[in-house]
This record gives sequence, C-alpha cells and structure tokens, in this order.
Amino acid sequence: MNRSWSFISYFKYSSSSTDSNNILKVGNALKQVRVFTPSDITGYSQLTHDSNPLHYDLQCAKDAGFTSVPVPGMLVASLFPKIIASHFPGAIYVKQTLEFRSPVFVGDEIVSEVEATSIRQMKEKYMVKFVTTCFKDGEIVVIGGEAIAILPTLGIKE
Repeated sequence: MNRSWSFISYFKYSSSSTDSNNILKVGNALKQVRVFTPSDITGYSQLTHDSNPLHYDLQCAKDAGFTSVPVPGMLVASLFPKIIASHFPGAIYVKQTLEFRSPVFVGDEIVSEVEATSIRQMKEKYMVKFVTTCFKDGEIVVIGGEAIAILPTLGIKE
C-alpha cells in the first residue's frame, strides 16, 4: 500500500456558520497532502498507456527545460475527485477545468484543496461547484481550476 498520501481533516468555515461542522457549506474547504513517488508515475503510465518519456527520462525532461522528471499533471489533478469522492461517497463528477501553472516533481509535498463556492439543491441531491487548487511549498499554485459534482448528501464523511 502506498503511504505517500494522507488526509488532513481541515475545513475552512465562514464566520457566519452556526450549523454542525460536518455539513458542507459555501466556503468550506477539504484538503489532502500527497507526495508522489517514481512508482506512482510508473503505475499511472501503465494504467493510462501514457508513454511520454518526459515523465521517466531525465535527459528528455532536461531537454524540455525541467530540472527533474515531472509528475504527469493529470496524475496530480486526480487528487481533486479523490478528495470529493472520499468525503461524499456516491458523488458524481460532472465537470473539471484545469490550468497547469508549475511543475510537480517526485518528492514535492503537494497540498490539494477543494473549496465549495456554490451549492444548489436538486430534488434529493446537491450540485456543488468547487474551486480546485494544488499547492507546493505552501504557496506556489501548481494547478488551479473548478469542479462541479453532484453529491448525494452534504454530510461530510470523515
């Protein structure tokens, strides 16, 4: 089992929040910390058949202007649906936009965050829009974007 990731039970609440802390509200953020390994890149490449040498050949990466072999951006971005699905089992991912801003390298500690920006009830489910961001070194945005998911409940599973 890969032990290079962990969840942080962290929620950012608006100052007017008086409801129970385990119910998703606009302004709440869920975070996860992850450090990618060479075996993560190998597994991703095998699963997706992405054979871009940029992600496993140091000389190719250097020729492209990188200091090391970068982690595939889509592998890093996969943290967003993982956060949502792990806290809201049965969630349906509807949309994701991504902007890759800075490379991620093996060994970088990445903090991935999804923050609820709007919640709309649809019969017995909820359509939630999230701002999605991955940071390294605590402040450098490596991926930014937005996601929309349909959640079966607003109850946050720990």
